[in-house]
Amino acid sequence: MTKMIALVTLATALSVPTFADAAPAGAPVAANAPTAWQPEDGDRISFTVLRKGKAFGTHTVDFDVDKDGSYEVETNVSLKAGLGPITMFKYDLSATEQWEDGQLVAVNSRTNDDGKTKRVSAELIGGELEIQGSAYIGTAPAGIIPSSHWNIQQAFSSEILSTETGAILDTKVTPLGKETLTINGQPVEAMQYRLVSDLTVDLWYDERNRWVKLSFEARGQQIDYVLDALY
Repeated sequence: MTKMIALVTLATALSVPTFADAAPAGAPVAANAPTAWQPEDGDRISFTVLRKGKAFGTHTVDFDVDKDGSYEVETNVSLKAGLGPITMFKYDLSATEQWEDGQLVAVNSRTNDDGKTKRVSAELIGGELEIQGSAYIGTAPAGIIPSSHWNIQQAFSSEILSTETGAILDTKVTPLGKETLTINGQPVEAMQYRLVSDLTVDLWYDERNRWVKLSFEARGQQIDYVLDALY
């Protein structure tokens, strides 16, 4: 029973929270934000997700880059926990982002959060991102960064777009300094940022502004993203 309660509270923590009824105005990304890492066609970010040090699932991000520089980003998250053959918790997210000229122009996603379905459909129209989401229907300013983590500008934003529910999430980010990580046996120097919302997460980006690690704690359970290989 204790394990079941822990998984239920973890499911709540993994769910992206809802904040505003209407999106705030203004530029969401700080003027001093670094340039985002630029993907090449076929690039893949692949993480093994650990819960209390044990395998919990996977998180992958794939990039399809066109000759004109526009690109599509496919994120797939699959998490599962249970007791023996019994599944106690399951989470699946599939999201597609469209980017043009370094700006998000569309998002479509579907999430199964332990049996609860969540959706987002958003498109840039007339200088604003028009959003139809499970938690928010309205607009967001052009240039808002989605919560898919791969873009370092998320760590320089006062608000981000939930790719799970469409909610506009207020954020507060603190840089915590550099750390040398070991990724697939290779030392990598990375900058750590703490992003505070309803859930506090730590994000690491290397000197090329690539996303290389994520960690957070949910109800006493440590969740760690371990990068399978540099990309």
